[in-house]
Amino acid sequence: MSEHTGFCPVYRAIGVLQEKWVLHIVRALLDGEKGFNELARAVGGCNSATLTQRLEHLEQLELINKRTEDSHGKLARSVYTLTPAGRELQSVIDAIDGWAKTHLNAPVTPTGPVTPTGPVTPTGPVTPAEPTPC
Repeated sequence: MSEHTGFCPVYRAIGVLQEKWVLHIVRALLDGEKGFNELARAVGGCNSATLTQRLEHLEQLELINKRTEDSHGKLARSVYTLTPAGRELQSVIDAIDGWAKTHLNAPVTPTGPVTPTGPVTPTGPVTPAEPTPC
């Protein structure tokens, strides 16, 4: 592949979207607004510092909005939503979903299929794992 010397929108978009957790954050927010802790649970596995960094970057890119809610004497609550540009990434998530369903099989170990909770130990013939709900 040739080296990019000028602006390439695809190259730039891949650079943004390949950052770890970015598409997980977008996917979680496609379901609607979420507070920081709710978003952290929905994304799963991302530490608070990294999540904060990614959210700030996505806000700078105008893919998400941050709103602070007054909690009446308690700590203020940050709430995140997708902007219209962020919501347009639904088609990217849908394309990844379609590609994965076509080209990626459920992982299988020597003992059988792997589910989100771990390997399935078959008592009979190995059957494919149920797909993880999306």
